[in-house]
Amino acid sequence: MAHRTEPNADELIRLARQGDAGSRQRLFELCRGYLAVLARARVESSLRAKVDASDLVQQTMLEAHRDFDRFQGESEGEWLAWLRRILAHNAADFIRRYRQTAKRRARLEVPFRQGHQSTSAHGAGEPADREPSPSEQVVAAEDQLRLAAALAQLPPDYQEVVMLRNLQRLPFSEVAERMERSRPAVQMLWMRSIRKLQAVFDAGKTPNRQADQP
Repeated sequence: MAHRTEPNADELIRLARQGDAGSRQRLFELCRGYLAVLARARVESSLRAKVDASDLVQQTMLEAHRDFDRFQGESEGEWLAWLRRILAHNAADFIRRYRQTAKRRARLEVPFRQGHQSTSAHGAGEPADREPSPSEQVVAAEDQLRLAAALAQLPPDYQEVVMLRNLQRLPFSEVAERMERSRPAVQMLWMRSIRKLQAVFDAGKTPNRQADQP
């Protein structure tokens, strides 16, 4: 029996544009895990009890559904960039509303970081090291949807250390403080997490030959 290839994001975008409701739904479900990764990366650990990353994902999905006809791109990269812009706007709005309702406490907290920005309220701190491969290769992988899916398969503490270290770009000293562990323990956990992420990510590249068997 021949193996049936599932449509990729580009194909789902094309079909959704033609009015295929099923393809449109699959397109959004395909990106839910990716948005969850971005949402968690944007929300600081100290604010997660007040700003739920799942709320950001839900709001972003609702707005993307509503404004789908406004999306002008055709590729997966353009689609993900469009979703990132919506998520970024919602994240800023969520944080802004939290700060307005808890202004005094919010002054002591950092809403979120983008990329390599440092914490101005507490000084520059220890700079994040530049990691060689495999971490840079995995976290900066072109296939971001598969990377997000691979990350979701890791144990919670593995996900947390990768989120803090590679996505929020925090120094190990701060990661250790957030996770309430020693710095050496966090560094060992991070190395195990990256190896596991690499293995899961690579496994996702291998076609399932069993599906081709009669």
